[in-house]
Amino acid sequence: MIEPFEFLEQLFQVAIERSSPQSLVQAHLPHPPKGRTLVLGAGKASVSMAMALEEAWCRLHPSSPLSGMVVTPYGHVPAQFDRQHSRIEVIEASHPVPDTNSMRAAQTMLALAKGLSVEDLVVVLISGGGSSLLCLPIDGLTLEDKQAVNRALLQSGASIGEMNAVRKHLSQIKGGRLLQALQPARVLTLCISDVPGDDPQTIASGPSVADLSTSQEAFETLRRYGISLPQLTLGALGRGELETPKAHDFPASVGEVRIIACANDALNAAAEHAKRLGLEAYILADDIQGESKDVAMVHASLARYAQQGMGAFRKPCVLLSGGETTVTLGKPDSMPTGASQGRGGRAGEFCLSLAKALNGAPGVWALVADTDGIDGSSNSAGARIGPHTLSKAAALGLWVNEYAQRHDSHGFFNALSDLVITGPTLTNVNDFRAILIL
Repeated sequence: MIEPFEFLEQLFQVAIERSSPQSLVQAHLPHPPKGRTLVLGAGKASVSMAMALEEAWCRLHPSSPLSGMVVTPYGHVPAQFDRQHSRIEVIEASHPVPDTNSMRAAQTMLALAKGLSVEDLVVVLISGGGSSLLCLPIDGLTLEDKQAVNRALLQSGASIGEMNAVRKHLSQIKGGRLLQALQPARVLTLCISDVPGDDPQTIASGPSVADLSTSQEAFETLRRYGISLPQLTLGALGRGELETPKAHDFPASVGEVRIIACANDALNAAAEHAKRLGLEAYILADDIQGESKDVAMVHASLARYAQQGMGAFRKPCVLLSGGETTVTLGKPDSMPTGASQGRGGRAGEFCLSLAKALNGAPGVWALVADTDGIDGSSNSAGARIGPHTLSKAAALGLWVNEYAQRHDSHGFFNALSDLVITGPTLTNVNDFRAILIL
């Protein structure tokens, strides 16, 4: 068998390749309309999705008009994208906290939506990250207000569904408001899902999908996590005055939504690759949520049990899972004196906790990474661990508890040369976790 880390890295690469827009978009290419075709997109995969669509469209329908605009995070534009000759404009903006370019992108998108007819087609390309990339606050809120709310939500431990319910009700474009602006054109939304359950309403806060969440739910989320808003806006939210468009606000045939890639697809591709190499693969679930450190402890228990030859998993094998965990940051005064907040994200946090819980268990290796290539505030996708991780750290004078307390998974695994670094992958189907048991 190949070296354990090499094997795990192969599985991660296979998962990424299965989620690549280049191999997915053409299969969902719609027929040209009588009128024009407008492409709009937001997310970490939006440019690669737009490139794949434009290439196929110009090859198959060269005489059919095509134009549009997509927004993506800084650094997520492929080197081969030809800005000068593309029919689709690209705006780069900030993630995970919006900036002025996020507002410019939302304003441009709504401006392009004006004047459409029933003979026009709009293809909306949505992937993870779109919530911060499309930011147009409701009247009474400033960009600074939205930035503060975003930061507070990211640090609160709120689920992605809770966060996006708030974002939708404070936005002029999310939560179905873009779909409202596109009427009466035909709308096709293609999604690469980065959320547990693959609900299109949650992916990038569902700008082109009718919304089921309520103003009251958004209000309760803010109250639950102690997040403040200007009093007038908070009151309007609590009274239901900031409600998003619902299904009954649209004709039954208003739009079609297709999920073209999701976590389950990526996990199945990795499992098939493992089986080709002679190992059994078990997919635990594709929608696991919860605190990273708690989810890691459960995975560690399953891995130890299997390594001891007990339970339903027969070694040698690999355990695979996906979903979206969270990291709740402690208040600054809860950290040791002189300590500073570290770098990293939910994948690195998971690996720190997994290493602690396994405590050097023999025969267990793991790789955990975010499929977009960026784990939280770090420049890595995630990290990897093995039976030697804690002893190797101790030999360098690194103590896992100290790094865990200040949420510095990046610093810990960087010192061990065990970060997983890919750069932006130009797709995003959320967390990828693989635990090899020999």
